[in-house]
Amino acid sequence: MSGTSLDGVDGVLLESGAAPSTFKVCAAASAELPDALRQALLSLNQSGPDELHRAAVAASLLAELYAEVVAQLLQRSGLAAAQIRAIGAHGQTVRHRPPKGGEPWPYTLQINQPAQLAERTGIAVVADFRSRDIAAGGQGAPLVPAFHQRLFGRAGQSVLVLNLGGMANLTALPANGAVYGLDTGPGNVLLDLWCQRHTGAWFDRDGAWGASGCEHAGLLAHLLAEPYFLQRGFKSTGRDLFHAGWLDERLRGFAGLPPADVQATLARLTARSVALAVHGIDWGGAGPQQVWVCGGGSRNAQLMRLLAEELPQAQVQASDEAGWPAQWVEAAAFAWLALRALEGKPGNLPSVTGARGARVLGAIYPA
Repeated sequence: MSGTSLDGVDGVLLESGAAPSTFKVCAAASAELPDALRQALLSLNQSGPDELHRAAVAASLLAELYAEVVAQLLQRSGLAAAQIRAIGAHGQTVRHRPPKGGEPWPYTLQINQPAQLAERTGIAVVADFRSRDIAAGGQGAPLVPAFHQRLFGRAGQSVLVLNLGGMANLTALPANGAVYGLDTGPGNVLLDLWCQRHTGAWFDRDGAWGASGCEHAGLLAHLLAEPYFLQRGFKSTGRDLFHAGWLDERLRGFAGLPPADVQATLARLTARSVALAVHGIDWGGAGPQQVWVCGGGSRNAQLMRLLAEELPQAQVQASDEAGWPAQWVEAAAFAWLALRALEGKPGNLPSVTGARGARVLGAIYPA
């Protein structure tokens, strides 16, 4: 898995047990994205010259990085390629235009080279998970809630699973057994962008820089006026909306604010937009009692404090406390989705994406 944070590639080796909800992580590995590849992928979020060539080259370089992570996993587990059923390779999302407002021809595009990955590793590859849900009228995202339900669902308890990557997406598991999910908006993407611009660091470690600033109520209200936050029902988003241009446009009129104050306000924006989405869900009673946070944002101490303030009725903890390290969860989810594809079983949840029905997700590239 390489997410919208563009910080690297995470991989896990997932073993499924006899029971449908039984999984075991046998090994985990990660690799940083080289700066040149990171910039190449970022540039593909917007139109530019020679896009087809640049996208093809970036996809090949990414597939090579995926193959390196696979090699690490095999080495650490002591297994041979022939013992692995498949690789679930999500690819890097560079454009995401789900159904919205009657606009024609929705699509989602993940840069990938699954044939190259299968050739390099000698392992079957399952890829292109999102497009079938889009074709069925769905948002194509989020796709992880079915896996979250199996890992974190508890009978009689309302649970929220929150993935804080570049974007933030949640899975709501009310006590009545329903499953809901959506993208709440920016997770780390704006925080990382602003931090890189003003400190040179790729991210605000522990949220310390943001915590040194003061939130600005006027800027927060201006940011929250974005129509996406007010939208109800099925929704998903990405860098197509929340990018540098979006932020710069909304900072006009706030030029005198110290950069640390902007960072503090952006952290509150992430937490507040999550809370707004949570409050818009039908929990069948009280809201969530437990919030499990995964993704890189779970390592941002300031962001975790703000989430606890915004959701005071719930216990907010990193998913590590539930036995699933935050960095593993999303990669494990796509390993599970690959297994579903091999077994011919649906991977999406219409209650989450709005698709016309459950669908088998992914295209299979044999070894």
